[in-house]
Amino acid sequence: MDWDSLQYFLMVARHGTLARAGQALHVDATTVSRRISALESALQQTLFERAPTGFVLTAAGRALVPHAEAMAAAAARIHSAGDGGAALSGQLRISVSEGFGGSFIAPRLAAFVAAHPELEIDLVASSGFLNPSRREADMAVLLARPRKGPLITRKLADYSLGLYAPADRRDWHRAVEAAPLSRTGIPVVGYVPDILYAPELDYLGEIEPGLRAGIRSSSILAQRRMIAGGAGVGVLPCFLAAGDPALVRVRRDQTIARAFWLALHRDIAPQPRIRAFIDWLDAEVQAARTLFVPAPGKLSQFVAKPPRGLHGAAQ
Repeated sequence: MDWDSLQYFLMVARHGTLARAGQALHVDATTVSRRISALESALQQTLFERAPTGFVLTAAGRALVPHAEAMAAAAARIHSAGDGGAALSGQLRISVSEGFGGSFIAPRLAAFVAAHPELEIDLVASSGFLNPSRREADMAVLLARPRKGPLITRKLADYSLGLYAPADRRDWHRAVEAAPLSRTGIPVVGYVPDILYAPELDYLGEIEPGLRAGIRSSSILAQRRMIAGGAGVGVLPCFLAAGDPALVRVRRDQTIARAFWLALHRDIAPQPRIRAFIDWLDAEVQAARTLFVPAPGKLSQFVAKPPRGLHGAAQ
């Protein structure tokens, strides 16, 4: 079995269709199909199920992936050594929460893209996460440390959330400071409770026991706009809300603590493109740590630095 055949296999496993795999390899879909069929014949195993939505790995295909990834990492190291540090290439897919991905990673990504122009980067920033254990993504930034799967995990950063109100509603500011929020008649903005994608987002009860949102959205970015636009008050991450002139943090003595956890499959951890992105993300988080954990009563002074070092997840 040669490495060239496994490249076609990996590209179909990562992209899910012959057309997208062909684009990544700069060949047509027919060539990809022919190479996959030849590989399956050589191995006498079916590696993919052909579904209407694309190619889905079989059990044999999933078993082959770590070996192919290891060969890809070795090939990348050989190529880099031969070229004295060749440019990184290939696909990099990162699954992150909508707020962190949209407001923190996306505005800073230009520098990483400029440094590695041959990388294809998929930033999947949405309400929900792709699973690195099932190779749906190369890595994920999660709201809790995963306890199962062949993963390497570590805490990326602690972060704080606070109660925010529209800046121009000073009457609301005074009312929220003087009485329980549930008695003020002020609308509360929050998540749709029956479609929360992570239990860590169920935090209104940490502001006041039994507090419920009457204006709801599955999107934290939509909630931010609702609050800034005067629809109500609600809980927002400080890194998302701090510095927005349309928002004011109220009850600054009330802070909700959460953390971001980095997770990636063990087999791909040594790959140069993976290490490059982790190093870049670590540096960005460290440089902007003043956005994440405000000191009580202040928005300009901060504590807590994200710990470093990777740890294997429990099996």
